[in-house]
Order: sequence, then C-alpha cells, then structure tokens
Amino acid sequence: MRALVSVSDKRGVVEFCQNLRRLGWEIIATGGTQKLLDDSGVETIGISDVTGFPEICDGRVKTLHPKVHGGLLARRDDESHLQALRENSIEFIDMVCVNLYPFRQTIAKPDVKMEDAIENIDIGGPSMLRSAAKNYRDVTVVCDPEDYARIISEIEATGNTTAKTRLELSAKAYTHTAEYDMCIATYMRKQAELNEKLFASFDLVQSLRYGENPHQEAKFYASADVVPFSLATAKQLNGKEMSYNNIQDANAALNIVREFSEPFAVGLKHMNPCGAAIGADIKEAWTKAYEADTVSIFGGIVAVNREITKEVAELMKPIFLEIIMAPSFSDEALEVLCTKKNLRLLQVDMTQSDATQTQYVSVNGGLLVQKLDTETKEVVAEMCATERKPSSKELEDMNFGWRIVKHVKSNAIVAVKDGHTIGVGAGQMNRVGSAEIALKQAKAAGFTEGLVLASDGFFPFDDTVTLAREYGVTALVQPGGSVRDEDSVKKADEFGMTMLMTGMRHFKH
Repeated sequence: MRALVSVSDKRGVVEFCQNLRRLGWEIIATGGTQKLLDDSGVETIGISDVTGFPEICDGRVKTLHPKVHGGLLARRDDESHLQALRENSIEFIDMVCVNLYPFRQTIAKPDVKMEDAIENIDIGGPSMLRSAAKNYRDVTVVCDPEDYARIISEIEATGNTTAKTRLELSAKAYTHTAEYDMCIATYMRKQAELNEKLFASFDLVQSLRYGENPHQEAKFYASADVVPFSLATAKQLNGKEMSYNNIQDANAALNIVREFSEPFAVGLKHMNPCGAAIGADIKEAWTKAYEADTVSIFGGIVAVNREITKEVAELMKPIFLEIIMAPSFSDEALEVLCTKKNLRLLQVDMTQSDATQTQYVSVNGGLLVQKLDTETKEVVAEMCATERKPSSKELEDMNFGWRIVKHVKSNAIVAVKDGHTIGVGAGQMNRVGSAEIALKQAKAAGFTEGLVLASDGFFPFDDTVTLAREYGVTALVQPGGSVRDEDSVKKADEFGMTMLMTGMRHFKH
C-alpha cells in the first residue's frame, strides 16, 4: 500500500507517517514534507523518483503527472484501467494526504502583495485531492490532521479504512477544495472589480432545538472570519444551549453595546431595547437600565461592556433573565450567577474595531447584502436647525438617544433623560404612533419635563413635534431630509424647543 503525503499544515504528520510505515505502507513525499519526514527518520520515496521527472518552475509543477493521477484514478475493478497502468508502469496510490497552501492566511496579512497571493494558490494539491476523492471506493483522501488518528485506528483494525470512512473523507475533501477555490475566486474577483457573483462559506456551530417557532428546523452557522461582538466566538460559561430566538436577540444586543465606550448596559426583548443606560460604572449603568422598564425586562437579555462584578451579579440574580453577556465575569460573579442553572452567561469579545463587516439577510429565493450599520455620527451643536441651541445636558442625551434609536425597529422613537431610556416606541406603521408609545411610557414612569426625543427617520409633518411638546420634550434629534422639514422646525421654534438634524438616517427593518 502506498500513501502520497504533501502537506502545508504539518501538525501530526510525522507521527501519522510513522504509524503508516509501522503498518507496512510506503510513503511518497514532496519537497518540504519529504525533508521533514526524512529528518525525523521516516523512510520516504521522492515524488521525482515516482514520476521520473524533476520538480520544475520553482515547484509549481511536481505532482501533475500521469504516474500520480493514473495511480489515483484507475479503477481497481476495470481491466482496461489495470492494463493501462501495466503498459505505462504506473503503480497504485492508495492514499493521498494533502492540505493546501495557506492562501486565506496569506491574503489576511496587511498590505499583502498580489504576487505573494498568487504564489500561494495551490494547483497540484487540489488536483490530487479531487482525483483521490473521485476514486474514494479504493483511495483514502486525507486533508485534515484531525482525521489521522481515526484512519490509523481503522487500518490497525482491518488493514484499511472502511468504505464509509472513505466516502466521508471524499465529501470532506471536495468541501475543502471548494472552500479553497471560493476564497481564491473572491480575492481574484475583487482585484478584477467583478461583483456579479457572491461566494460565502459558513461552518456549523450547533443544531438548534427549533427555529423561531417549535415547528421550524434551525441551525447556527458561523463564517470563517473572526470578528468582535460575535456570538460565533463567544464562550458560554453557564446555562442551557442558545435557541434561535436567543441568538437573534443576543446579536441585536451586541450591536447596541458596540455603540458605547463608556460604561453601558442594555436590556433587550424581541430585538428591541427595553432599557438602556450609561453610568459612571457598570453598577450605575445596569441600575438605570433596569429601572427604565422593570416589566419588559422579565425574560429578557442583558449585555454590558465591562466586567460583571459580584456586586452587579447580586443585583441581576433576582431578576428572571435568559442571557447575560459581558467581556468578562469575575470569579465571585460567576459563583453568584451560576447558581441559576438555566441562566446563559456569555463571555464575548467586545474589542472595538473599525473593520467593515457585511450583513446578509435572506429573502425568498435570494439574499440581500449590505455593509453593517456601524457608522454613527456624533450629535453636535452645529447640527441645530432651530433658534434655541441645545444645552450641554441636552446634547449629551441626544447623543445617547441617537445611538440607541438606530437599533430600534422602524418606525422608531426613543425618549431619554439623564443618560438612560425612559420610553421606547418600536415598529409602528407611522412615526406618531411610535412617539405616543415612547412618551406615554415616559409619563407613566413620572418623567414629564426636560425630555429628549430621538427619531430614526425624519418628521414628514409637525405632528410628532406637537405631541412631544405635550409630554415635556424640550429637545429633538432626527435625520432631517423631509421636503417639509421647515414645518417641524417652525413648530419647534414656536414651542421654544431645540431640534438637531444629523443628515444620517438609521432605519432598521
């Protein structure tokens, strides 16, 4: 039995080949792989000794030869194939152990040159994998070091891998080459400025109990890109497995947390914030966020951007929560919270980054793709459209409300006072309806003076301004851009209110 070994990722390959030799296999090797094995005392046959042809073109051509691919592709049950091998002095190759040049790692380097990327496009490796995978009935194809132990175990037990294993490894090899080619195609198309095709690859994280509803099947997949504020790389420290709705809600909460560098806490239900606040520390931020809506937070999700201490954990523990997310938990906090066996505790990388991220949304028969809305303008006094200018306190609350309202389902209105939400109006068919919800919630909580109101879209009429005045709003921030902006400005001037227009809307559908 013969194995051809040519690997870029050399983890475990020496031990693997030592075991193959122990079991009577011959090892054909190439280039750096052969040197490593020879230096480790593993007897090998050079690829040039098999092909009778030297490696040429700086190693670009070494395995693209009939004595390699004939040995891989010939069917052992077809006499014409066997005759062709005899006539051309070609021996069977029963196993291919190959993984590919590190193209993805190469293009991930900052300022990588295109010529470096091109030299890391593997040609012979994918060809051997595909040939071996096609002939899986007789040939074992290996592209992942994690499979070495399983293969050796089967050979020890039966003299060869099982038919089931060879089929599984064939599928795995085709997946490996498909992802590799997709990565190359994406890179080359970017260089050529072509965009009529989209390639995406995601790996299964977990199968979910069900989807949005119990009758829907669901799975959670992650992209190969490692990004901050991602549940795909979060570490679960306690609690039940995440559900489909948990993941959706938690992702929405993390997108809100991303907006803030100061101590911040948010409570969220059904992908909308029900309470959010900044504070001098996380204890204050959490207290204000919770008090913003002590009813809606029941069964909700909490995210904070500082370590959760024992003191904060003790404040959270009496409340029924589904998930708590933070960059870290103190050991004492974990002792407090882990007594609730179903409470999901997630440690999430919350490193701020300016890297552009892509958002994918499926529609029936298609996919919408856009840049994730991570851009938020600072609200400054120069944006004022009214006669009265904002006070420094109003400006602080407008900045806070503006960062929150972009994460509330449109039409969205958020009422704010003293760095925390006091009313949230989400997803209504008209803006006044959202404003009524938010402002009535604020009034019911006892807030009737000095309120700040933030809107994710412009005011097409002055009715929202009129309503806001009735509930004690003194300052408004909105994108502007309506043909009737002046109506709202005049109404605000009439009431002695201040209104700022940012020039950027934040619809969330």
